[in-house]
Amino acid sequence: MYPHRFSQIFLAVMCLRFSLCRSVEGGELFDRIIDENYNLTELDTVLFIRQICEGLQYMHKMYILHLDLKPENILCVSRATNKIKIIDFGLARRYKPREKLRVNFGTPEFLAPEVINYEFVSFPTDMWSLGVIAYMLLSGLSPFLGDDDNETLNNILACQWNFEEEEFKDISDEAKDFITLLLVKSKSWRMSAAESLRHPWLSDRSLHYRLDQKKHCEALSMPCRALELNTGPMLLYLYGYWITTLTSSCQLSLV
Repeated sequence: MYPHRFSQIFLAVMCLRFSLCRSVEGGELFDRIIDENYNLTELDTVLFIRQICEGLQYMHKMYILHLDLKPENILCVSRATNKIKIIDFGLARRYKPREKLRVNFGTPEFLAPEVINYEFVSFPTDMWSLGVIAYMLLSGLSPFLGDDDNETLNNILACQWNFEEEEFKDISDEAKDFITLLLVKSKSWRMSAAESLRHPWLSDRSLHYRLDQKKHCEALSMPCRALELNTGPMLLYLYGYWITTLTSSCQLSLV
């Protein structure tokens, strides 16, 4: 069987498999970023990013590069949950290590430096885009956005960004470290999807518990100490079960 024919069949099977999923009614993840009435917490971001990482880990095991990851291509299953689907595989490519792949397409804000320089792309190219998405979810800001596409691309090549904005004042050090390990100009130094899933920001339940307390304090407008004393152990138990079951349900959808 010819290699290109295999790729076509593979993508067709994926399309059939994931198009059978129920309809998505929660809108784009991008809508939650720009909605001033939606309180997108760091804990919410952990749940979103973990699911995206699980999707990327699966795709990369299948030697598929998405190459157009952005909030508009991540759909929320419903407005009541944080479950997501990764969509739009129109620019996806099958990665063949022996055949060096270059691409010259994508959305400027999320392009990795190697795409702009027309260098070889691989799994880390998707991971750069994940870093940009994490930055945006946590702050509502785009780390490299310029006044026009040329300025945006130059900002990416310079790889100059920081956490100095007010929006990062209360963000955990673990979240900042996670982004720092993805927005690295040299793709060989970026975390893989598997490494990202093992990073403390996505895997440390004690951190998730603290973020859960913070989320409840903000929602209920009550002292964190009171919440810790009265309901802490129960929240920890329930949350540990909840995050385990929720983050194992990432779905992909080819549309």
